[in-house]
Amino acid sequence: MKIYRLLTEDDTSAFCHKVSLALSKGWELYGDPTYAFDHANGVMRCGQAVTKEIDAPYHPEMKLGEQ
Repeated sequence: MKIYRLLTEDDTSAFCHKVSLALSKGWELYGDPTYAFDHANGVMRCGQAVTKEIDAPYHPEMKLGEQ
């Protein structure tokens, strides 16, 4: 079973740390990163999709970050 997450964060080193942590837990990059201006908060935001193969069936209540 493959699961999917979209990691987002302000354009700071926190985003890089969030992605690096996911990679260290076995997640794989999926597609290109995104970069956009968040007008509501006046900051640039980054996004990166990641996927991971797991040995359990998907259910909507699962905590994806804990997989």
